[in-house]
Amino acid sequence: MSFKIIGTGSYVPPKVVTNDDLTVFLDTSDEWISTRSGIKERHVVTNETTSELATKAAQNALENAGISADELDMILCATVSSEYISPSIACLLQRNLGAQCPCLDLNAACTAWIYLMDTAAAFFCKGGIRKMLVVGAESMSRILNWHERSTCVLFGDGAGAAVLEAGDNYLGSSFVTAGGDDVIAIPTKKGISPWYDREEQLPLVHMNGQETYKFAVSNFPKRVAEVVAKAGLEEKDLDWVIPHQANKRIIDGAARRMKAIPADHFCVNIQKYGNTSAASIPLAMDEWNRAGKFQRGDLIAMVAFGGGLSSAACLIRW
Repeated sequence: MSFKIIGTGSYVPPKVVTNDDLTVFLDTSDEWISTRSGIKERHVVTNETTSELATKAAQNALENAGISADELDMILCATVSSEYISPSIACLLQRNLGAQCPCLDLNAACTAWIYLMDTAAAFFCKGGIRKMLVVGAESMSRILNWHERSTCVLFGDGAGAAVLEAGDNYLGSSFVTAGGDDVIAIPTKKGISPWYDREEQLPLVHMNGQETYKFAVSNFPKRVAEVVAKAGLEEKDLDWVIPHQANKRIIDGAARRMKAIPADHFCVNIQKYGNTSAASIPLAMDEWNRAGKFQRGDLIAMVAFGGGLSSAACLIRW
């Protein structure tokens, strides 16, 4: 027993920042950004918190599923950009929705949505869970160095959610971690301890773009191939691939290597949202779902890569 997806939802803040808007204070251009990443614009928060983004996405998912918050048996959330270290986004979301169920956060950066899927499957397998809400939400714009053009232009804010119900549609997963803080890191504030004297780093995203790119390019196709093989299937059996929206060049490169899958069956919306970290896969999933592109029975691979360094993929039957 695992789960099936019965509803999806998403939300992005109304403020849109185009590449041209960034040229006002950065030495960059629309051409420089779009040719290197595929991004044309992104949404950013102005006065909304990450938990508020999560709440709106969750409400949309509950409505899409046709259930109320009091039917939920568990809430799982993922973020690296919460307004608090504690309480968790999941706890704030539970309060905002009026739910009464256990809840927890999971931190796996851009790969977190796949970890949420696998953690959800484990809870369903354990028993006692009938319906669950899973949410990825990020306010990345709050933790970026907006003077560092190679990184800040890549990210955006938003939230995506799914309502899960007990079923047998989660078919497996594949995970790899190459642990360390040398490629991607988001430090916490130093604090005011009179005894702690380690040099403080800005509590912003620090990323080596070239190393991140190389890791993603090599791991994307591998994870999909592994999860498909574990399920006793072939890549040609896939109807859709929903990749983490980090860089369109990465997605296009993987699509060329995965020749059995038509290029237009890779769900890509990075041009509108940028890299929304844990929210990127559910944002795309909700867009394609609401457009009626997914049909019941479709075989869908989700794949992600990012901080950790980590890479993962999972396989679901829609």
